[in-house]
Amino acid sequence: MSWEPRGPGNMEDPIAKIIQEFQNMLKQRPGGPLFKGWKVIAVIALALFLLWKGFYIVAPDEQGIVLRFGDMVRTAGPGPHLKIPMIENVLLPKITKLHRIEIGFFTTRGGSTQVVPEEALMVTGDENIVGIQVIVQFRIKDAREFLFNVADTTATIKSSAEASVRQIIGQSKIDEALTVGKARIQQETQVLLQSILDDYAAGVQITAVQLQDVNPPTDVAAAFKDVASAKEDKEKLINESHGYRNDIIPKAKGQAAQIINEAQAYSEARVLRATGEANRFLATLKEYKESETIIRKRIYIETMAEIMPNVEKIIIDKAISGKVLPLLPLGQSNLDEALKRGGQ
Repeated sequence: MSWEPRGPGNMEDPIAKIIQEFQNMLKQRPGGPLFKGWKVIAVIALALFLLWKGFYIVAPDEQGIVLRFGDMVRTAGPGPHLKIPMIENVLLPKITKLHRIEIGFFTTRGGSTQVVPEEALMVTGDENIVGIQVIVQFRIKDAREFLFNVADTTATIKSSAEASVRQIIGQSKIDEALTVGKARIQQETQVLLQSILDDYAAGVQITAVQLQDVNPPTDVAAAFKDVASAKEDKEKLINESHGYRNDIIPKAKGQAAQIINEAQAYSEARVLRATGEANRFLATLKEYKESETIIRKRIYIETMAEIMPNVEKIIIDKAISGKVLPLLPLGQSNLDEALKRGGQ
């Protein structure tokens, strides 16, 4: 019995050839050399041993990687399969399982966490020190690359993840790392880490990078809280001043608009009044020019009536003034006084 090594592209199971040759031997006539004495038992035992050692099962979350003398020859999907005992070896990496790597801390068997300062402490872009705890989750994307391209895949992923986090933190300010910048840092770290591992052909897919905890170092935590409180007070005062400004400025603008409107209304009223008086004067002037003598007399009479309201007045036309006797002002009081004088 002989067989030829198969390359990675040949998915045929070589144990089938052994079974076929064994069946051919069983079809030989009784009394042949193979069926004499202990040789029959030995052949049967060998066949059973080959079946027992060559049988393996691939779980649904696994992928079978068949190695022949250390060289990958084929892959196997979920289900039962056969291999050549002692010649072929099978690796069963879990390709759907999410693997977890912790940076800056580690979880004990009891479930508690322990900080690792040499991993957690990082320098931000504004030259501050911050303690960061990161969880990286990944799954196997290519089982062959995962198993054979990198000597220690887990250590490589951890080192690459730590380098990626330090690079992104080094480009960020401490306020961003502590507050609103966490989502951006996680996203950029995941992209950078995936790029590094793709360059290594590590055969993994980074599914998530999570910042578990971001805090200042313990030695300066109190001072950092004071700085944060001062910043909060600053923001509070700025917001209060903005609120005061937003309250005063509209009122001032409203008052200014009111004064401007009143001035415009007063200006328009004065202009309209002056225009009306001018039009009235022009109309009077026009009438005066048309009847100058009459109007002059009328103005004179009205003026005299206004100046001497309590004096009895008699108006005589100039044309007949020389034809009448002078008229004495013989009012009742004057008449009584004249009679009194005559009696004396």
